[in-house]
Amino acid sequence: MKILYLGPRSGTCLDRARAYERLGHEVQHLDLRSLLPASPWLDRAAWRFGGRWLGRLLCSALAHRLAGQRYALCHVDGGALAGPQVLRLLRSHADVLVNYNIDDPFGGRDGRRFAAYLHGLPFYDLAVVMRTANVAEAQAHGARRVLRVFMSADEVSHAPRQPTPAQQQTWRSDVLFVGTWMPERGPFLAGLLARGVPLSIRGAHWQKAPEWPLLQPHWRGGPIVGDDYALALQCARVNLGLLSVGNRDEHTTRSVEVPALGGLLCAQRTPEHAALYRDGVEALLWSDAAECARHCRQALQDEAWAARIAAAGRRRAKANGHFNETVLLRILDAVGLPAAPALADT
Repeated sequence: MKILYLGPRSGTCLDRARAYERLGHEVQHLDLRSLLPASPWLDRAAWRFGGRWLGRLLCSALAHRLAGQRYALCHVDGGALAGPQVLRLLRSHADVLVNYNIDDPFGGRDGRRFAAYLHGLPFYDLAVVMRTANVAEAQAHGARRVLRVFMSADEVSHAPRQPTPAQQQTWRSDVLFVGTWMPERGPFLAGLLARGVPLSIRGAHWQKAPEWPLLQPHWRGGPIVGDDYALALQCARVNLGLLSVGNRDEHTTRSVEVPALGGLLCAQRTPEHAALYRDGVEALLWSDAAECARHCRQALQDEAWAARIAAAGRRRAKANGHFNETVLLRILDAVGLPAAPALADT
């Protein structure tokens, strides 16, 4: 099947495009942002005001790129720039339009960033969302059909590595958090440090934290991707799972990526985390910094106990089935498109 895949050529978006290819489909991967002028001012304006005002410029470039092409499916990942004008053009080239959005476009954390997405929802055959509340919210914005899924790990990107001694030396840490600074995260991590937790932090914008003077000695650098990201999670003795309050998270991608890689997940106690893993058996769940610190200390002191939980967590992650290929097959089934050729031939 010929698929037009619109989204960044990086991160979890790239993982999903490659998962379509592993399933046997022909994928043309195009980043809408690459069709616009390379200006940080444009990015800031699109984030603040939404991408709908860019529709005419995008359609002009997109029409040229898609001339003479026809697709069984157009998968729009995120869709912050894909408003009605863009989606009308895409409809003329694709039989089915699907949106998959890992963020929370309805929650208000990102201001008007998703204004074009919200106006475009009625044009999709299926909107795929990550939060229970998003189902009714998408329907209220005119979505024809909505599918709720959990965030997913990737069968290849998040398969356990065999780190070399040098890689172990580079990436080993005691208690690791990988993620962007958000206002609620600084006080929490400061609370762990106050309780003696040997913390390492990797991610963007931590210099904005009011707690930066305390956190800076524990910051190991900005965002990491690809093998570096996987090795960092796999080589950490404990991986923290912090949520975004503004994104109304009850789980995140790391909730599935860490166990998939064989790492020990120590995450905030939520109904969804409790549904994904048995507390104290397949993951460690906490309600505040004090409980998290106790879990971290125990895991560092009793490596055999921690290893048993990490191994059980990986088995549970595999059983849960929240992996890209499985999720994409659910999407294809929901819109009535044929099963993956790679599976049909077996």
